[in-house]
Amino acid sequence: MRINLSLKFFFFIILSNIYFGQNGKKEFSIQEIFSSSKFFSKSLRMAKWLPNENKLSYLETDPNSRLQKIILFDPTKKTKQILVSTDDLFLEEKKEKVSIFNYEISPTKNKILFTGILPARRLKSGGDIFIYDLVQKKLEKTPIEGSSLNVKFSPNGKLIGYVLNNNIFIYDLESKTIKQLTFDGSEVILNGHFDWAYEEEFSIIDGWQFSPDCEYIAFWRLDQSRVPEIDIQQFDSLYFNSIKMRYPKAGGNISQVKIGVVNIKTGELKYFEYNEKDIYIPRIYWTSRKNELAILKLNRLQTEMSLDLWDISVESKKTIYNEKDTVWIDIEDFQIFFLSDRQNIILTSEKEEFNNIYILDYEGKRIKRITSNEWNLNSIVSIDEKNKIIYFLSGLGDPTSQYLCKIDFEGKKYNKLINIEGTTFATPSFDSKYFYIVNSSSSRPSQIILANQKGEIIETFIDNKDLIQTLSEYKFNEQQFLKFKTSDGETLYCSIIYPPNFDTTKKYPVLVYNYSGPGSQIARNIWGGSQYLWHQMLAQKGYIIFSLDNRGTGARGKSFKTIVYKNLGKYEINDLLEGCKFLKKLNYVDSSRIGIWGWSYGGYISALAMTKAYDYFKIGISVAPVTDWKFYDAIYTERYMSLPDLNPEGYKESSVLNKASQLKGKLYLIHGDADDNVHLQNTMALVRELIKANKQFNLMIYPGRDHSIAGDNARLHLFQLITDFIINNL
Repeated sequence: MRINLSLKFFFFIILSNIYFGQNGKKEFSIQEIFSSSKFFSKSLRMAKWLPNENKLSYLETDPNSRLQKIILFDPTKKTKQILVSTDDLFLEEKKEKVSIFNYEISPTKNKILFTGILPARRLKSGGDIFIYDLVQKKLEKTPIEGSSLNVKFSPNGKLIGYVLNNNIFIYDLESKTIKQLTFDGSEVILNGHFDWAYEEEFSIIDGWQFSPDCEYIAFWRLDQSRVPEIDIQQFDSLYFNSIKMRYPKAGGNISQVKIGVVNIKTGELKYFEYNEKDIYIPRIYWTSRKNELAILKLNRLQTEMSLDLWDISVESKKTIYNEKDTVWIDIEDFQIFFLSDRQNIILTSEKEEFNNIYILDYEGKRIKRITSNEWNLNSIVSIDEKNKIIYFLSGLGDPTSQYLCKIDFEGKKYNKLINIEGTTFATPSFDSKYFYIVNSSSSRPSQIILANQKGEIIETFIDNKDLIQTLSEYKFNEQQFLKFKTSDGETLYCSIIYPPNFDTTKKYPVLVYNYSGPGSQIARNIWGGSQYLWHQMLAQKGYIIFSLDNRGTGARGKSFKTIVYKNLGKYEINDLLEGCKFLKKLNYVDSSRIGIWGWSYGGYISALAMTKAYDYFKIGISVAPVTDWKFYDAIYTERYMSLPDLNPEGYKESSVLNKASQLKGKLYLIHGDADDNVHLQNTMALVRELIKANKQFNLMIYPGRDHSIAGDNARLHLFQLITDFIINNL
């Protein structure tokens, strides 16, 4: 394929490869990496395409004055204009300016909605709500209370919808009136937003949607009254207190869910309910046909999925698509698009091994695979219906990379739209004529560009040349990617960072970094930020850094991923040992000095390795680990392990607790006591078993820190702690 790259861009790629090497003199320090902004990559904040128009908006902040500006870029004219700045966001009655945390430009493009950002895994709008009129140049604070969440414009730009006290409301921008649409919200009834488990494990934040014609709102209703309440202990006061949350653990009660649709004008409310009680509804969609809602349902085991269409005007319901499997069905990878011809649907599925693209009709009777089932589709970016082109992200057989690609509806022609080394993410304009692209590699921090549908780069927003220049002053060894075959013939991808001035005649210790969880990847050609630079720092101190993607990880097909079903920990440890055997064959590896570290699922595998594969690892660092899957949430755990009652041996074998007596090397357990994801209970349970077995170990608890262990110098302290442990013991 002929790739259209501008000379400027090509020159940048060449320069960035030249910059990184072993010519630098400096060594990285933990303080510079974790306690300064010296190595921060620049980014384009809150970049968003305008609705139905090929213009890109983004937030820009002056580093000196701290003035914030929303910039509007026109790719056809290649012009920029200031749409609004914080100098314009002035409440006259209070004589105060409003800072920009989150914004949304109305579909009519005459107003901007400003909200706060609430703590969540992904962007969750909420807090105080302001409206700026671009015509009248006036800012107004709405009468909506400050505890609102999931705030957005209606498609016609006349209404703002939001959730307050677990009920759904609308605010009419013309009449400036508020209307409540649901009334049963409470501490246990959630309308329009989700419980902790749905947000965490189905990657959804916003629990309601306007219909395209603005006549209805569809929403999730979750009843979590049966879900046990737990206490996250706080030690920040004289008598200390706790944060209460409802958390469904494996085998326990889960939230009951149904979908509601409310008529905005009349307030009439209808519910779509299933006869089964313990189900999940991870996705809903308004289709391209009037008054029709699509509902995606999973059984509790997540092995059966159905797509149901609900015509809310006549309340008719029908199933047009379903899947049933002996392993889990991965909703994270599932996408669906209802085409404007009102006859065809495009969706993705792993049912034939790789994640593929399919086209089917609204009756579900005609289905055709578009992609070849020879490589894994990572995700669909957009669909150009006019030209019958699908844009998507894939490594096209290389799991370490990700490219922006395209394919026609017939599946006869596919290629890379832009052939840039590394990992690419893309956001399309409304008609797929332009793509906002973020790309990076292990040898180059992120660059942010704009490309057209011909693959031509028309604008470079950020190239991070200053950071590249700074990094060129340091000793830096580019991460290398390779693959090897296991003793049973499986191919595994891995990465290695060698020390600067590497000498094959010397012996080096190895630190294995792992995550290992189902569908994950760490052997990827992508810029890894501060943790990657910390690995570079350890390489400067003489350590080889090794990572691999074991069986169970992503982008290698369904069979490779789902082999871990009901046996978490088994293949992860097996393949880590295969990695150690591979390392031992290298004459420059000191096989008596191999250590392992990981966080979350990687913390689990690190602890398991130290108790199950104790002859291979001298030290292990386990940060925020699961130690027994009975302690973790139902959606995630049962997806991969089934119910405890249905798989008692699998749960027993996967537990670290019953292997504590086998610990041989030096283990460091680290946890935040306010972790609402992987609870401190996990580490405390392992501590108890290690004490029973009279096994010595190291332990660090970070007070008031959650799963990320960040804030108040916690991250700096954590990595200094880990570094000292590695240097003193490996």
